[in-house]
Amino acid sequence: MNKLALESLTEQKESPEYLQISWAAAMTLGLIPGQFYRNTKLSCINTLLTYPSGCHATCAYCGLQKARDMEYSKKNFIRVEWPTVKLDDIIERTKEVGHAERLCISQITHPRSIRDTKYVLKRVIEELGDQLFVSILMNATGQTYEDIEDYKKLGADTLTVALDAATPEIFDKLRGRPMNSPHRWDTYWEVLEWCGEVMGDGYAGCHLIVGLGETEQEMVETIQRVRDLGARTHLFSFWPEEGSLMEKEKPCPAPQYRRVQMARYLIDNGLSRYEDMKFNEKGQITDWGVSEEVFEEIFWSGKPFMTAGCRGKTTEVACNRPFGDSSVSDIKSYPFQPNKNDLKKVRKQMFDYEMEKAYPDVLNPSVFRYQ
Repeated sequence: MNKLALESLTEQKESPEYLQISWAAAMTLGLIPGQFYRNTKLSCINTLLTYPSGCHATCAYCGLQKARDMEYSKKNFIRVEWPTVKLDDIIERTKEVGHAERLCISQITHPRSIRDTKYVLKRVIEELGDQLFVSILMNATGQTYEDIEDYKKLGADTLTVALDAATPEIFDKLRGRPMNSPHRWDTYWEVLEWCGEVMGDGYAGCHLIVGLGETEQEMVETIQRVRDLGARTHLFSFWPEEGSLMEKEKPCPAPQYRRVQMARYLIDNGLSRYEDMKFNEKGQITDWGVSEEVFEEIFWSGKPFMTAGCRGKTTEVACNRPFGDSSVSDIKSYPFQPNKNDLKKVRKQMFDYEMEKAYPDVLNPSVFRYQ
């Protein structure tokens, strides 16, 4: 019986002495067997605070929601299970992973979350600070400006706010008052602004999930707002989590995600702005605000369609989260450099507007000039 099997026979361990880690991180640390598709290497060890009472919020799309009737440690998050591992073991095993360039401490909504994050951050920086960068993926509820300053003083390289929803209406509906949840739209933006102020341009991030009911135009406008605060967007494609209140909803359509991925990349790299882009009557992106030459160069680089996340010591993105928002049969966020065949598939998805019959007058070369 392996270590993780033995762990499951004991009572629930809790933070800060224990953390949950992603299935990919458990594979990378040698705690479970397995090999990634195309020999992908995970370069960020993703961890999650854990408590017997679980997360005290009820986000409709999340597998960790308190409404889910099962033992907290067995719930899945971002499509996979997260085994519980001792912090000491995570630190020691990470030292042996030569390609690990970042460790992320993810919070949940719990009274001890902020305090325990600081404890874990201090430990990780002391033991691994010379080897990798450390991120905090935070729940904005309950944070103070002083907490943000503390994270930086303790050594956090990047602070990221999990906003997730692109509009106040969707945010409130899925994770606010109607869900009997403590999260508030204005609070999340305030904390994100603090992160930009304290950390500096490029060292603050914002998680956004495409496909929760927003239009592409609404998502791109929010991405621009994030960038204007000095933060960058880490993009996810909605995937219905088993056991969540949205488990029967459809995943985000690939065409929608591809178009937003391109917009996100251009905005975050200062190549275009929301105001430069054009949208059709359905709010779909039809012009990304750059020349055809720039569009083609960026598209065939493949970078817009790779996982967006925090940087590494030698890589543009360390948090590559292999297959965290899709299956390997239809990869939404590539954890590796997509090849030419991958990009041909992306291209076909990207320009599938499914609107020839509904909007025959919109299809013309001046609007669809990138095809």
